[in-house]
Amino acid sequence: MPIIIDGKKTANEIKIELTQEVNQLKEKDITPQLALLLVGNDPASEIYVSNKHKFCNDIGVASIIEKLPNNTTEKEILDRISIWNNDKNIDGILVQLPLPKNINETKILLSINPNKDVDGFHPENIGKLVAGLPGYIPCTPLGIYELLKRYNIDTSAKHIVVLGRSNIVGKPIANLLVQKTKYANAIVTLCHSAAKNITDFTLSADIIIAAMGVPELIKKQHIKDGAVIIDVGINSIADATKQKGYRLVGDVDYNDVLDKVSAITPVPGGVGPMTIAMLLKNTIQSAKNKM
Repeated sequence: MPIIIDGKKTANEIKIELTQEVNQLKEKDITPQLALLLVGNDPASEIYVSNKHKFCNDIGVASIIEKLPNNTTEKEILDRISIWNNDKNIDGILVQLPLPKNINETKILLSINPNKDVDGFHPENIGKLVAGLPGYIPCTPLGIYELLKRYNIDTSAKHIVVLGRSNIVGKPIANLLVQKTKYANAIVTLCHSAAKNITDFTLSADIIIAAMGVPELIKKQHIKDGAVIIDVGINSIADATKQKGYRLVGDVDYNDVLDKVSAITPVPGGVGPMTIAMLLKNTIQSAKNKM
């Protein structure tokens, strides 16, 4: 049987560790604080923000949620971020994406103070990642790295194929895993929709990180024996046997590849829970940086 890389269990372990860190900071009269901005009434975004707020409460991090209506102007959002940028009590700022279509997301993300950009999306932090300098790493890639580390999966000189080139997952995880550090130092191929045949790349991969948003695209014929699968995809597909009428699947056909892999993340319960844990890890680091 392959190793099941349990992100939910690992995130809970990290939650205990972060609670201890927060308690130590509070002994020094420092309480980390995260500011969350939610614009509009997207149900999924509301759930994500609620989960982040709950995680904060669970570990003792202060958090505030600012909810703005769908017709909020770009200036109103920028003004709110400016207030938070100048508030010394706020360590991290998170703008929940996506924003309404009339809002320029790039402009909003650029307005966040890089020292409070705990999502790791600001170009200054991305530049630091590429250069191998300390900064905030985007939360999902950092969560993937943490799973590789905690499950002691050797990446040095291994061929890692990243499927997907988004700024949120694909590009940053590729840059993170080429760094000359432990649990990185890999030979990374960044594969995307321009590839005529992804099997040309995936069959030679020791580790596949799938972040394309295409349900169950990767089958056993796409991978070699003993490959490690990190499945970032979370897609809903119709399933009449489920009460909700659908089920969640990854970008990899879990059941199809299970007898061929050496380790794999499930969906759900794999990479997803790690993302919020890393957001809070970055927020606590921001509080420490002020010491």
